Amino acid sequence: MFVDNVKIYIKAGDGGNGAIAFHREKYVAKGGPDGGDGGHGGNIVFRVDEGTNTLLAFRYKHKFIAENGGNGKPNKFHGATAPDLVIPVPPGTIIRDAATGKIIHDMTEGDGADFICCRGGRGGWGNKHFATPTRQLPNFAKNGTKGEEKEVTLELKMLADVGIIGYPSVGKSSILSCISAAKPKIADYHFTTLSPNLGVVSTGAESGFVAADIPGLIEGASEGLGLGHAFLRHVDRCRLLLHVVDISCFEGRDPIDDIIMINTELLRYSPELADRPQIIVANKCDALDRDVVNIEEFEAYVKDIGCELIYVSAATGEGLDTLVKKCAERLAELPPMLVYEREYTPEDEFVEKAKETTVRREGNTFYVEGDWLYNLMGQINFSDYESMNYFQKVLKNSGVFSLLEENGCVDGDTVSIYELEFDYVK
Repeated sequence: MFVDNVKIYIKAGDGGNGAIAFHREKYVAKGGPDGGDGGHGGNIVFRVDEGTNTLLAFRYKHKFIAENGGNGKPNKFHGATAPDLVIPVPPGTIIRDAATGKIIHDMTEGDGADFICCRGGRGGWGNKHFATPTRQLPNFAKNGTKGEEKEVTLELKMLADVGIIGYPSVGKSSILSCISAAKPKIADYHFTTLSPNLGVVSTGAESGFVAADIPGLIEGASEGLGLGHAFLRHVDRCRLLLHVVDISCFEGRDPIDDIIMINTELLRYSPELADRPQIIVANKCDALDRDVVNIEEFEAYVKDIGCELIYVSAATGEGLDTLVKKCAERLAELPPMLVYEREYTPEDEFVEKAKETTVRREGNTFYVEGDWLYNLMGQINFSDYESMNYFQKVLKNSGVFSLLEENGCVDGDTVSIYELEFDYVK
């Protein structure tokens, strides 16, 4: 079974709490504070695994939670730092925020490339950190921060240089099996191919390219008809498209109409994809009957749309060497494979959690609380101008200022956010 789009919940581990403890030793009458720090929570790490080409592992498991850090201990022993939770995904997997659909990261790098999607909470300080000349026996410590959590969508867009597209039963899988070592299922009926197939095509000693046979597209595929709509995403990265048509017209379809229909679906799905260079591959030329097919009209149409034309026969092998050579030449001239840029900003991570914010009023002081705010405070350098600007931006975008005003906060009132106090100015 081929699975290429799943939604999962991920949560990094919470940081361990700092310990409240005092040194106890024989002949030491007044041992000082020696509570150890809490350990850091485990991160959620996505790792590229070249050995997989589907998201089937996520079909039945949708929750991934890393371990929490250990709590601090007496005698200045720190809590254990939790191990990272590593989640292997196929190359080409795009991680999106489930709520907004924005891209968090594109897993396109080689085998073993890691991306930390959720960071574990920091361990809290033990009471030894709070000792001062005037406060020699602090009876308090700091709790660990919460680990980051979110719902993400994993979307697989295969990493293929060449995409083989066309109407069902035109011979796409047969061509792939002939030019590579791939062994897709082939039969004489529509929709034999139920999932994309990848094949490595050799062009020399250590050179080559990856080709993907995309399941047959039909009219309306971009709107959800047939099977192809589920796999259009897999041609997004392809630098070159091989548009296969049945030049023998064995099933009574006109190859020109097929080209128009498929290109219309590509345009509806993505104008950028429709602009990718194409080579028209006229398959089954061994069965071509010129009394049935108007070759001159077909060749004139291909010339008019600015595409190259290659006649091949997957059955006899005719023209396949020429096709592979032409693909290699075109790929050498084309820009590298598309890598999707991050769209999900650090502000987004906090803004979507703003609904957890609470405001309570005591006199003219407004106390703002929330786990996300507690974590945010630990990331801000309040002596740095840019860091403070970022802090103000998050508070505004997350609706904290609006929430304060709804609760009656006006200019000059005091706002307290976890021991940070400032006068509110609208």
